Amino acid sequence: MTDAPRPAVDQPSVDQHSADQSAAPLIPPARPSLYDRFARRLSRDARARRLYAWLGPAIVLVIAAVLRLWNLAAAHDLMNQFDETYYVKDAWTLLNLGYEGSWPGGANERFLSGDVDVFSTDPSFVVHPPLGKWIIALGMKVLGPESGWGWRITTALLGIACVLLLMLIAKRLTRSTTFAVVAGLLMAVDGLAISMSRVALLDTSLTFFVLLAVLFLLRDRERTMTRIAESVAARFDGDEAPSLGPVLWNRPWVIAAGAALGVASAVKWSGAWVLAGLGVYLVVTDALARRRAGVLFWPTDAVRQGLVTFLLFVPVAVLVYVASWTGWLVTDGGYDRHAGSNPLESLWLYHVAMYTSTAGITSGHAYASPAWQWPLLMRPTGVYYHHDALGVNGCGASNGCVEVISTMPNPLVWYAGVAAVLYLVYRFVVVRDWRYALVLTGVVVTYVPWLFLPERTVFQFYTVLILPFMLLALTFALKDISGPPRAGSYRRLTGQRLVLVFLGVAVALSAFWYPIIAAANVPYDFWHLHMWLSSWI
Repeated sequence: MTDAPRPAVDQPSVDQHSADQSAAPLIPPARPSLYDRFARRLSRDARARRLYAWLGPAIVLVIAAVLRLWNLAAAHDLMNQFDETYYVKDAWTLLNLGYEGSWPGGANERFLSGDVDVFSTDPSFVVHPPLGKWIIALGMKVLGPESGWGWRITTALLGIACVLLLMLIAKRLTRSTTFAVVAGLLMAVDGLAISMSRVALLDTSLTFFVLLAVLFLLRDRERTMTRIAESVAARFDGDEAPSLGPVLWNRPWVIAAGAALGVASAVKWSGAWVLAGLGVYLVVTDALARRRAGVLFWPTDAVRQGLVTFLLFVPVAVLVYVASWTGWLVTDGGYDRHAGSNPLESLWLYHVAMYTSTAGITSGHAYASPAWQWPLLMRPTGVYYHHDALGVNGCGASNGCVEVISTMPNPLVWYAGVAAVLYLVYRFVVVRDWRYALVLTGVVVTYVPWLFLPERTVFQFYTVLILPFMLLALTFALKDISGPPRAGSYRRLTGQRLVLVFLGVAVALSAFWYPIIAAANVPYDFWHLHMWLSSWI
């Protein structure tokens, strides 16, 4: 059986081919940008897209885990210049008594030597809620109190989880897996985030629950904005707009966010500022959604919905906060436990005493840094410093060796983050993007309240709560630098190269700083090489 004859195919003549060549442009087309080539590959291969969607974030989480867990107990100390010395011992007595007990003189040395049960049943006056210390206690319950692994592991794990939450938030805001990975990477390698995950302080736990609340509010927005628009559209009578929109009670993500911020406040009272600020954000965004949908009396409608939102958001936070005091409420030995006629009145009186005490914290400290200095990074906090003048631990340095834990952020990322926040303010004024508003709200509620406490003794490491929102602002700025999809390939190629250079330098700087935020044994001169400003010493 023979093949059927194939139809003839016209071939261009030599003259026609020459004419086509002469008509071709003299300048060759620009090469596709790095991101464009990568995006085309992913668009052609669905399996590659799925692999990248989880493999990219997974690699970032592995990096974050290694940097936070490696040699976690290297500094066998309770950081007696800072509150680790209190939180660890309070956590241990919470685990044993249900409330914070008292410790005798020299308790740190005895605790570090393994004599961990020298506390008494006498109550200790503390100025922070108990939940953050319960979180620390959980690690000691599982791994024991004999080393820093026990009292730091839960903080380290929450620090890793903060990186995951930041990537989930960035993915929803930027609609890009690549820039979600960028945001996560910047936090995974940042010295402030790493160091605060390697000491048993409360701020990383606070950061985790605040980020969790923000993620919940994003989930609520995804549901609520559409529901408002559809409900109002269904109420239109011809061309006449409805006077009022729907009152939405079914908002489980708002309840979840309120619970998360109740937990945050039960770790540290500054979580209450975030609760108030995000509550205002919810009311304002609801109001604007109703105005966009065409509700005639949208301000009145916003007040109605605002009252409902308050009932969904705040009471659950209060209940969670009170529940965090269960150990104090169900035992008899806690400080001021019987100051009132009933447990709740006693709890209120104790809170009055706590507030009075914290408001009066104005004593000087070598590492104190007022909030106005934080954007300038004038006084990063050194939480641990050990100088071995003889160098007997093997670093072989003529000036001895040091082990340091400094809560030093990556300087390039920090200053770029500050600039990115200002850039995002400008972009919000120009385009009124709700995503920018959410990020800026996060910056405001975690930073601005401290500016109203100029006499209070505060420290640069408090900025670990601000850092995720700064990194989100920086991620938006880097995304803009990389170029929009409609930009020419040369513009995108140039922008993406700039972003890659920035990320490369940032990672290199993080590697340079890592030994002095992780208590590595390094020469004294190597540590001093990092003191770029005299105020950093």
